Amino acid sequence: MPVIWIIGDSTVEDNKPPFRGWGWALPQYVRPGVQVRNIALSGRSSRSFREEGLFAPAEKELTAGDLLLIQFGHNDEKDDERHTDPDTTFKEELWRYCHFALERSAQPVLLTPVSRRFFVGGGSMLYTHGEYPRAIRELAADKQVPLCDLKKDSRALYLSLGEKKTAELFVRLAPGENPDFPDGHDDKTHFNAFGANEICKLVVSELKQYPACAAFLKEEGVL
Repeated sequence: MPVIWIIGDSTVEDNKPPFRGWGWALPQYVRPGVQVRNIALSGRSSRSFREEGLFAPAEKELTAGDLLLIQFGHNDEKDDERHTDPDTTFKEELWRYCHFALERSAQPVLLTPVSRRFFVGGGSMLYTHGEYPRAIRELAADKQVPLCDLKKDSRALYLSLGEKKTAELFVRLAPGENPDFPDGHDDKTHFNAFGANEICKLVVSELKQYPACAAFLKEEGVL
């Protein structure tokens, strides 16, 4: 059975409601007989994901013909032990994952990190994630690895929806609605189930550009 492996952070992982990452929504878009193994985990960078041994399931079981989706960047920019430099260690960590997949005749795919919801005056948005999306694009071009530019796609989606409608994609809690957030919560990074599915649609659309990736997915309009 072919497998789509997914590695990344909280914007990708299955998570627990009301939080959902886009990887949670992917199984509904794959062909019968394709398995999705989402091993992404909250708070991890490209470096800490490997150093904590979280890639181990894929190291043991990823095999020829599988697909490996790789999305990091949110936590690589943090100023702690998770940090990587976009032009050196970040690219090196990403290439470790890609090279591992290629050695096993699997197909790696690089994804830029999904945009955060930071609207400013006039309906425009701040750019987030600094130089990390650019580094991913460069690595993908240099190594000829398929690229899903989720940063660009998600930003375009938010701008098309506008600030009010974009907020509906994210976790927003009223005071007292959730015991973990007694004062309420207005998240600008993490999706609810609806938002995760909308972002997943962007991923699926990008993957369909590449025949090797499209083979894992249902045909257009088939759910």
